[in-house]
Amino acid sequence: MTTTVTPTVETDPYPTRGASEVLTARKDPVVWSGPDAEGPVTPWELEAYERNGFMAMEQLITPEEVEVYRAELDRLVDDPAVRADERSIVEPRSQKVRSVFEVHRISEVFAGLVRDPRVLDRARQILGSDVYVHQSRINVKPGFGASGFYWHSDFETWHAEDGMPDMRAVSVSIALTENLETNGGLMIMPGSHRTFLGCAGETPADNYKQSLQMQDAGTPSDEALTQLADAHGVKLFTGAAGSATWFDCNCMHGSGDNITPYPRSNVFIVFNSVENAAVEPFAAPVRRPEFIGARDFTPLR
Repeated sequence: MTTTVTPTVETDPYPTRGASEVLTARKDPVVWSGPDAEGPVTPWELEAYERNGFMAMEQLITPEEVEVYRAELDRLVDDPAVRADERSIVEPRSQKVRSVFEVHRISEVFAGLVRDPRVLDRARQILGSDVYVHQSRINVKPGFGASGFYWHSDFETWHAEDGMPDMRAVSVSIALTENLETNGGLMIMPGSHRTFLGCAGETPADNYKQSLQMQDAGTPSDEALTQLADAHGVKLFTGAAGSATWFDCNCMHGSGDNITPYPRSNVFIVFNSVENAAVEPFAAPVRRPEFIGARDFTPLR
């Protein structure tokens, strides 16, 4: 199912990619289900998620399952056909595979993971509706020089370049290797999800080709990041393989380079509400490809 709705400046609740940065207070709920909604997330976990914008789990999948998913990650990364596909992003310096997108479509193993009740039911509960996969990928982040992901809000990009209307999406990062303090782990500014930072600068055509290796458009200024960090602090996530971090689409987050010998690999899934299906981009000349921003809004079953 594909929509052809084109947003206008007057209807955009979260302006971005203009002449200057703009701070906009969040207009959407964080948790979309009611307090009595059934699901695997406890009321106190939902309360913490609403307050902080994230929820960490010591174990979402078992050690045995980790081995299955890590073997599938290795298979995909080592497959010459996958590497040659546009879905694969390589490190500019080492030429090692950095990410492979749309893994739930090219792998039966990861297709099963996005429908796993431990994963899917949590996404439905947080978003208060049926969901579809807006984006999925494996991140390899090999040792000895894998570059980080600079500070950003995913929603800023998904809104500007994919046409996601509202903040009704949730991401889960499931660790397939140990997340150490030293190998480029995920960092989030707790509470930053309550303020939308609209970035300055127009979106270039085919910006995704550059941004998937090194973000430029949609990058906050040093001054804005300092303001947010002073207000919210920075949380670094560590944990064993099989742990997971759920976080709101508007959290300001990033990760550092990995110069250790130890890779930091994870599978990353973005669930969007079927009631928040993407329209035309709010601040980009064309949509990004569907392997980055899905246009199939069929609810997951």
